[in-house]
Amino acid sequence: MKNLHKNVSKLSLAFLLLVGCSDFESVNKDPNAADIDQVKVEYSINKSITDAQQNPEVAERAFVLSWMGAARMQDPNNSGGLTVGSYSDDWHSNYYNNISSWMSSITQAIHIADLKMEGSLNSHDQKVIPNLKQVARIWRVYLMSEFTDCFGAMPIEAFNGKNPEFNSAKEVYYFLLKELKEAAEELDLEVQVNDTEKESDRAYKFDFAKWKKYANSMRMRLAMRLSEVDPAKAQAEFEDAVKGEYIAELADNFAIQERDGWDPLAGVMTREWNSFPVSATINNLIVNLGGISSEEALSNRPNAILLKGNIKPNDYMGIRYDKHMTLLTNDPAKGFWYDGLHHTIDPRAYELYQIPGDFTDENYCTYPTYNSNYKVVKRKLLKDQEDKEGLVELDATYTWNASACGEWGDKGSLNKMWYWPWALPNLKLYYRNHTNKRIFFAAWESYFLIAEAAVRQWNVPMDGKSAYETGIRKNFDHFGITQYVGKYLASESYNNVGTSVKWEHTTAATAKEMTMIDGYTNKEAKYTYEYPDGTKSLYGKPLNDQLSKIITQKYLANVPYLPLEGWSDYRRLALPFMETPAVEKPIQEMPTLTSSNYDKQTIKFFPQRMKFPSILENSNPEGYKKAVELLGGPDDVFTPMWWAKH
Repeated sequence: MKNLHKNVSKLSLAFLLLVGCSDFESVNKDPNAADIDQVKVEYSINKSITDAQQNPEVAERAFVLSWMGAARMQDPNNSGGLTVGSYSDDWHSNYYNNISSWMSSITQAIHIADLKMEGSLNSHDQKVIPNLKQVARIWRVYLMSEFTDCFGAMPIEAFNGKNPEFNSAKEVYYFLLKELKEAAEELDLEVQVNDTEKESDRAYKFDFAKWKKYANSMRMRLAMRLSEVDPAKAQAEFEDAVKGEYIAELADNFAIQERDGWDPLAGVMTREWNSFPVSATINNLIVNLGGISSEEALSNRPNAILLKGNIKPNDYMGIRYDKHMTLLTNDPAKGFWYDGLHHTIDPRAYELYQIPGDFTDENYCTYPTYNSNYKVVKRKLLKDQEDKEGLVELDATYTWNASACGEWGDKGSLNKMWYWPWALPNLKLYYRNHTNKRIFFAAWESYFLIAEAAVRQWNVPMDGKSAYETGIRKNFDHFGITQYVGKYLASESYNNVGTSVKWEHTTAATAKEMTMIDGYTNKEAKYTYEYPDGTKSLYGKPLNDQLSKIITQKYLANVPYLPLEGWSDYRRLALPFMETPAVEKPIQEMPTLTSSNYDKQTIKFFPQRMKFPSILENSNPEGYKKAVELLGGPDDVFTPMWWAKH
């Protein structure tokens, strides 16, 4: 019988040259010495999919501190990182090594399938193994897109048993789109696997019809990624993909069940020392969006009457503390402490986040369990650096606040509340305790992609409004709040950045008069609220056109499991609106941002990629040199992706 040693060792060499370490040796337990009949394609598929869930070490460094920070899907003030242009070689090396290992496993699955198909197979394997190869190709596409969207270039041939030479993002994307098309077409949907084989597929139990839908949806996602830089290719690939079946129902979502423990299936957001407060970006998108009042959304809570008493009027801005809160950011709600609950808010907000101090909520997250910080919801504002008594004590109980990211300088040092995570709405317990499913692709994304394609006047099976509204309906169904969706879809109320929900409502928001309290005099006053000027944002246009609506809804629907996709959309379109980091003091890693230009956004104010880790340059200097050349700019976090708009 044929032995795997010679063939697999070629593959191993390619990955050693790529990652500069010996991690590949642990991909499978010595498959080189195994007989071909003893090695299972599905085992390598299972290993790759399982490991790609990210063990707690890599999840914190990549998913949480890098992707969620860059995408503003958590308040990044406690981690800094990419959000303010900072770079950790340790974090990115950890992720780089791990994803290379995941891709080793899935490429090994393809290689094993090819070897098996060269030999004699029983009738069952003759049908199943070709399909397993196509599944492996589809999953490899996802991993390669993840790698490329983080770093900007990668070696395609490294995963085909050849010495690695880096390819440009364009070359990679063309390869990925071709792979998805071919793999989807070659899947035989009549083939059935046995019960044992099903256990090696945590996503779909090798239901090949679902894998085909995933392939078509992924092709739609990747085709749309090229919309700004290669529109003809994007349109052709998208129109061809959408003709097939795609992920259209929640039951077909690509999602992996989490479990308790310290292994790859542990939840990506389960480390107790991470707090996951709502970011100012998300807060500005959800406040006043959708026309559903907090009173209505909270009416079924056991303490609904108490919560109702803390809901503020719709024209209330909050308490102004301009000596203690940054003003050097284009966050439209800057300078205010909100001492209650907002009159109107996207109803998903209360499904995602807990209200500070609402300990009656059965899903209130009290992490970290090794201290009682979650109970500390009162913090002081100081008069000056010598002050021990405090100017005023703020109570975060039943309030809703978020802080702009960046450098708060002396104001931040006098404000003991702005950075205190337990005083902000945090992700609820079911996102933190290993009981959820990590979503990689959901039905709502298919519909938002179709809606965007329709706006671009591509040939798609639904009009833009129908696709957009279906995407919202699917997401509301996912959260179990379908009772609000009709009113929500008809709402013309603007969120904090001037975007509304109703498809036909594209009137640009104008300034409005609000009521505020001066925190230093306790006197009521009027305040003119100014929406962000879209022409000064990276998007460059008013923020209530239909594309703004689509991407806003897509972003919110994907919170919290798809930060990389949210980051990619922002890099591609500069949507949804993200505030410029505060610059009360210069940000060392973001020197182009100053106190005089924060209101006019540039790509230098927002991270564009992850730097290649030092292990690549040290182990493969020629490969590293080629990779950087392909970026079209220096190896730093502000060099934009090939497919990015700006």
